[in-house]
Amino acid sequence: MTDGKFTIGFIGLGNMGRPMTTRLSGAGHRLLLLDIDRVLTESLAKELGQVAASSPGALGAACDVVITMLPDGGTVQRVLLGEAGDGTGGVASSLKKGSTVIDMSSSSPVGTRELGERLAKMDIRFIDAPVSGGVRRAMDGTLAIMVGGDATAIEAMRPVFAPMGKPMVAGGLGAGHAIKALNNYVSAAGLLAACEAVRAGSRFGLDPATMVDIINASTGVNNSTLVKMKPFVLSGTYADGFGLALMAKDLRTALEVADATGMQTALAETVVRVWNEAEQKLGATKDTSVHHTAIDRYLGLLEGD
Repeated sequence: MTDGKFTIGFIGLGNMGRPMTTRLSGAGHRLLLLDIDRVLTESLAKELGQVAASSPGALGAACDVVITMLPDGGTVQRVLLGEAGDGTGGVASSLKKGSTVIDMSSSSPVGTRELGERLAKMDIRFIDAPVSGGVRRAMDGTLAIMVGGDATAIEAMRPVFAPMGKPMVAGGLGAGHAIKALNNYVSAAGLLAACEAVRAGSRFGLDPATMVDIINASTGVNNSTLVKMKPFVLSGTYADGFGLALMAKDLRTALEVADATGMQTALAETVVRVWNEAEQKLGATKDTSVHHTAIDRYLGLLEGD
């Protein structure tokens, strides 16, 4: 690190990873990029004037900090510890002692704590820092970053977080991933409620667009009614962003967190069931705003249509 600038290995260059690396590069950090798509890796590295890492080991050896932005915690573990899970062949095997790994994926908090223990034995600091805000906020550097981990390690990484958004410390290791899953549960429940309400109102003879306008001026307003209903759901155009499989996975994680406390989770169980059905019937890569189709099918089953 020089003058607050780090050498960062960024692994996972999908819809979110690409704009996040662009922000980091623009802030003056040196980047080594890695993705399963080699063409994408080399293209983005050339575009940013950064380096396409030749392998996980080469990336780890050259970096002070490694950021993972991958589909799930299992993939993160394989990338860091190798396919065998014993530390050989993964990024961690070549990291210098005292290096920091930041998992910005949406991973299981239980798995995160277990992985943190493994990395601590290798003298590698581990922080979980999943994000919320989607591609648009990744592009303009205003992501909500939900951070869990050791306070000293988090403080040292503030120059890394700053170009991407606002870090909010949730607690110890695993807290970031826990609140991300629970946040997505609240978001998914809001979209489910909005779609059900619009469907019921439409059957009653109300205009869906007028309904959304009134809800947005009333106490039922939420992120889905403001951001998703008109431009993506009612228009039928949908969005090319957060896939159903990722949302369904996050919701199952949220249910795991709630179940671990022994609390009753009747609403969460219903939301998870409906989103699982959406993933199965509509396809894992479809955007979450296509979900109203699955709701129609689900309600049809309940009503005997």
